[in-house]
Amino acid sequence: MQRNKEYAQRRSKSTVAMGFVTGMLAGMSRNGVDTSPLLVEAGIDIADSATRIGIDHYANLYNRINRMLDDEAFGLFSQPMRCGSFEFLCRACISAPTLAEALQRASRFLRIVLPDLGISIRRQRNQAELLIVERRSLAARVDDPGRVFAFEWLLRLLHGLACWLAGRGLALDSVIFPFPRPGHADDYPLIFTEDSRFAPTVPGGNATLVASFKANLLDLPIRRDEAALASFLEGAPGKITTLYRRDREMVIRVRDLLRVALPGTLTLDEIAERLFLSSRTLHRRLEDEGSSFRAIKDALRRDMALARLAKTDDPIAQVATDLGYADTSAFYRAFVDWTGMAPLHYRRRISGDAGSSNASH
Repeated sequence: MQRNKEYAQRRSKSTVAMGFVTGMLAGMSRNGVDTSPLLVEAGIDIADSATRIGIDHYANLYNRINRMLDDEAFGLFSQPMRCGSFEFLCRACISAPTLAEALQRASRFLRIVLPDLGISIRRQRNQAELLIVERRSLAARVDDPGRVFAFEWLLRLLHGLACWLAGRGLALDSVIFPFPRPGHADDYPLIFTEDSRFAPTVPGGNATLVASFKANLLDLPIRRDEAALASFLEGAPGKITTLYRRDREMVIRVRDLLRVALPGTLTLDEIAERLFLSSRTLHRRLEDEGSSFRAIKDALRRDMALARLAKTDDPIAQVATDLGYADTSAFYRAFVDWTGMAPLHYRRRISGDAGSSNASH
């Protein structure tokens, strides 16, 4: 419990783990470019891996590297992704009628400017998957910081762009990353999803990142136009890939408080009191960030439930209790709403997909 409190407090300060910074610098180091002057100018000391930096510093460093290399992909690939590529990616997507078409256009565009990684969308009934395939080996080691960052970066870029195009947050149900768990993985629940898994080897094929989400999100209309794009591009692409979105600060703070309180529950009024806000103000702030108290509470329970069932052998009744459900049947109903299947069937499917022999409860 104490560890959760400390992590929530640290995370709420909108800072970035140093692992993301060293990954972003990996391409420069690999190509013999001295990063010291750049880091001194940015006021960043990477000597201490436990140090965290503010998101503004991260975004500024991101854009500075892009301009210095004339490469929006940080020198990590076999050919540079020249500055201006992100703007043209946005322009290719903005006139699409739906998010599905926008992502298809993004896939075709990135095939031209980023041939080392392939992007595709797969839709099956209620679930959809965004696939990022390593077409060309990015590094000799699967845990190479540059290779890890390449997958993190492209997923965050595509997810952030998709959220902006749709004008709302789009929840990722799960992500399977094709590398071992990195040292900064504690930040993944906020950046990506609570259900973040790591599969360093992919037998019988190219390494593939798989991000799963609800299929109906692909049918969302594109809600942005040229006027909105002009404002959006200010500070881009670094702005969109800042790992902690300041425009979701209240959502993050509410989520952290709810998580620390588990297995207990907090009401909207109790959360508002802890944040020194009125309930009406908190409700309005969450609405401004495209969310609600109920939605945050449901998403937190969903993410934690999926992670527990995928990563542990804990009995389902225990998972329900730990997530604040007094009645296991209520957890079952909620889980079916989230996934379309019972918890036991979900655990069996995940175990089968991973080739695991974990026992189900």
